[in-house]
Amino acid sequence: MTQTLVIGGGGFLGQYIVEQLVARGEQVRIFGRNHYPELESLPVEQFQGDIRVSADVYRACEGMETVFHTAALAGLRCQWEPFFEINTLGTLHVINACLKNGIRKLIYTSSPSVTFDGRDQIGVDESAPFPKHWLAHYPHSKALAEKIVLNANGHNGLLTCALRPHLIWGPRDRHLIPRLLERARLGKLRRVGNGTNRIDMIYVENAATAHLQAADALKEGGPVAGNAYFLSQGEPVNCWDWINEILALVDLPPVQRSVSLNAAWLIGSVLEKFYTLFRKTGEPLMTRFLVAQLARSHWFDISRAKNDFGYVPKISTSEGMHRLREFLQLPSNSLNPPKNP
Repeated sequence: MTQTLVIGGGGFLGQYIVEQLVARGEQVRIFGRNHYPELESLPVEQFQGDIRVSADVYRACEGMETVFHTAALAGLRCQWEPFFEINTLGTLHVINACLKNGIRKLIYTSSPSVTFDGRDQIGVDESAPFPKHWLAHYPHSKALAEKIVLNANGHNGLLTCALRPHLIWGPRDRHLIPRLLERARLGKLRRVGNGTNRIDMIYVENAATAHLQAADALKEGGPVAGNAYFLSQGEPVNCWDWINEILALVDLPPVQRSVSLNAAWLIGSVLEKFYTLFRKTGEPLMTRFLVAQLARSHWFDISRAKNDFGYVPKISTSEGMHRLREFLQLPSNSLNPPKNP
């Protein structure tokens, strides 16, 4: 059996990776900030620690052969330090721990936003460069971390790759879908731009499977080692049509109100300056990065992932939406907002 560590194994994507690893007979340890009762039914060792503490990461990596690094701080906060400490410095701790423990493989969960500069991205591939100017701290810190991971490939026998899944969604999500539904329920959701932009996304089980496929193909001299890969459903959708489909799953009305890109950009700029100036720790309701993500097209060519490690989205978008509907409509699911009167 392979000894495998999933950093961030208690998170949304991480738990699906853990389940798939266990299903194929691997011995799994997770590293996270908390203890996760939902994983107690699985034969999984839970290791608690802080990725910002190098000693914690080192101990978690002891005895492992393969590491999946899915942990990250996401969001739109305006302070650089927490993003750098967790996403960038934390990843450096992971690299050092892998090298010191003689780990063979590291699969890093990056983000397509590392190449996003606010303009449309239409069928771009991995040759797209990092932007010269960043719209948010999250993609900046993730890009720095991705560089660290890929530059470490080949050092002390360590093989690395970076995966860029776009807009992961599905049952058990506690971030993207809940925030969307909450804003809609409170009447705070607005269409940004002209509503014609197309985007990529990926169902969570497909994203998890791609991580295992990349790990299996990560071999010395192989094409995966030292490379980054976009991941998606392979079928771009209209952003606002898809959002309305999600709202319909819980009988919420479609988005009715809209705001122009220019107006939203101005609001985001003002709010960012306010939050930065006064060191506010929360997230602004609008930022330039969020405006661009909601109004611009961003979808990707996933040919490299298909060719290099055989990635094909096994669960279709329609099937994924059916599974999401069933999850959201569970009586015990606190994410299910009340129906409209």
